[in-house]
Amino acid sequence: MPRTPSRPLSPARVRLGVQAAYALFLLYAGWRFFLYVRWAMGETEDFVPKPPSVEGFLPISALIAFKRLLFTGQWDPVHPAGLFIFIAVLGMALLLRKGFCGYICPVGFVSSLLARLGTRLGIARRTGPRVSRLLSLPKYLVLAQFAWISVVSMDVESIEGFLLSPYNFVADTRMLQFFLAPSNTALTVFAVLGAGSLVLPYFWCRVLCPYGALLSLLARLSPVAVRRDPATCVDCGRCSRACPAALPVQRLERVSSGECVGCAECIAACPMDGCLSVTLPGKRRLPAWSIAAGCVLVLLAAWGVAQALGMWDSPLPQSMARRFHMMLRVGMITH
Repeated sequence: MPRTPSRPLSPARVRLGVQAAYALFLLYAGWRFFLYVRWAMGETEDFVPKPPSVEGFLPISALIAFKRLLFTGQWDPVHPAGLFIFIAVLGMALLLRKGFCGYICPVGFVSSLLARLGTRLGIARRTGPRVSRLLSLPKYLVLAQFAWISVVSMDVESIEGFLLSPYNFVADTRMLQFFLAPSNTALTVFAVLGAGSLVLPYFWCRVLCPYGALLSLLARLSPVAVRRDPATCVDCGRCSRACPAALPVQRLERVSSGECVGCAECIAACPMDGCLSVTLPGKRRLPAWSIAAGCVLVLLAAWGVAQALGMWDSPLPQSMARRFHMMLRVGMITH
């Protein structure tokens, strides 16, 4: 049966709304963090508490802390919220595919805006399934390199030395400084990635992002997936053309690829009512917005559990934080 006219709350609008809301939250957290850094580096005596959510921008530190947690059972005292966020994102991938990439990640949000712009300019190009698979290989190689250097080759003693080092203590501040005053090389890289995203939608996400590669591996185990009903499919190809990951949805009965971000764009594009749907095992159907809602709930649950356990804020004294930031200010912390 042909689909009835679309409702105002389309999957695309749900996705854009969640992405924009989280981006605004990050801007607020970033501003608060900027004020905290000014105090920590002695530029003002007006103390502003550090927003722990900024530690989500330190996935490598969190990955190393996660290995320490597995081997010693000890939680990271320096960036505890970062570890909670990292585990929440891993759980999100296991439950809700790459929903983090599709709804939460700020880079994914910028990539989606660039993809829309490239389409409007008429310069965006789609790739076939085979080319898409080849393009995804580099990010797995980058992930393997990061995993070897930062996890596999480091024993517990080396991990604890890194996590408790002055460099790791100010790693989030170094990240802020990088974005506030990027080098010419960084600006050139950003420009190339931006231009690439106009031509090849989601260039960074699909080709180079190691975090996305890790989540892709876990997403293959997710019980939630888009399923196609061959009996009602008219083979129009609209679903495949709508997929931001360039997956051949029209040829799949279950979209089990780790590249699926759960955006439900394919469902919105399908002209046949009920042909495509988000499902659980046993073909139990869920609303198209269920992955978006699930991602938000996972993050809120992680925050709530961390707060209840007293593991959201670092237990280390602010005097220690300020001392390390003063060392950073005078160039005593470089690596």
